Amino acid sequence: MPLTHSFTLGTLKCHSLESGTQCLDGGAMFGVVPKPLWSRRITPDDRNRIPLAMRCLLIEHPDGLVLIDTGLGNKEDAKFRDIYGVDNAGPGGRTRLEAALAETGVAPADVRWVINTHLHFDHAGGNTWEEQDQNGVAVGGARLTFPNATYVVQWGDLDFARHPNERTRASYLPHNFEPVAEAGKWRLLHGDVDVLPGVSVRVTPGHVPYHQSVLVRSGGETLFYLADVMPTRHHLPLPWIMGYDLEPLRTLESKRKLVREALEEEWLLFFEHDPDIVMGRVGEGEKGPDIAAAVSKPKP
Repeated sequence: MPLTHSFTLGTLKCHSLESGTQCLDGGAMFGVVPKPLWSRRITPDDRNRIPLAMRCLLIEHPDGLVLIDTGLGNKEDAKFRDIYGVDNAGPGGRTRLEAALAETGVAPADVRWVINTHLHFDHAGGNTWEEQDQNGVAVGGARLTFPNATYVVQWGDLDFARHPNERTRASYLPHNFEPVAEAGKWRLLHGDVDVLPGVSVRVTPGHVPYHQSVLVRSGGETLFYLADVMPTRHHLPLPWIMGYDLEPLRTLESKRKLVREALEEEWLLFFEHDPDIVMGRVGEGEKGPDIAAAVSKPKP
């Protein structure tokens, strides 16, 4: 099954990377939206979980290859993988992210920039990896997946990850980000910043206080990598907000602003977690904004 979809944004060649899937509780994914409404759009399994992609973006930039988010990685045990319905295994004990990169002709050592939207395990777990023995047991501790890359995140999110509370502790796992710090590979941002020419980050708080999305501009075209401010196309309606969000009213304002700009400037919205749709543009539908000209994920 192909793991990539290649496309051009202005002068930039880009690749969506299917780094695996997970299954999370449908009620948690849609917050206050009743199940009779959300289940019409996406069908839960017998554990009330819905399928979700873990989709990353690779940009062939003049200043080096840029990877946005890194999936879940290979470090979690069987119990963890069962609870979250994880399916991301790749060849040689690595993950589907490495396999997707290889499909584009890229090795992990070729990546020069890794931008994490935030440090939750399904967005930053692939920052590091562990070698496994023939029985699938991790040996040697976590090491950098992208040894030649500068890793980029909001300073506030790294600080937030390092001071978890009872609610946030399960999502921020130190082996996903502390080895990056130990290697001196973090570039920590403060607010909306241009990371590279044409690649900037915008703080879109709500899911977590320092969540950032990524804005890519080239040749008059704009792509907005949403991450968890709008995880799937089904979250386009403003009140459809995850129960996982720590500050849902801030998510509401983040969404309101980005949907308005996406409509006015005809942005291409990139969905990290949508199980079927990679990206699409916002258009005015009969019942409000809707996703038009959608690009489906690669099919066998």
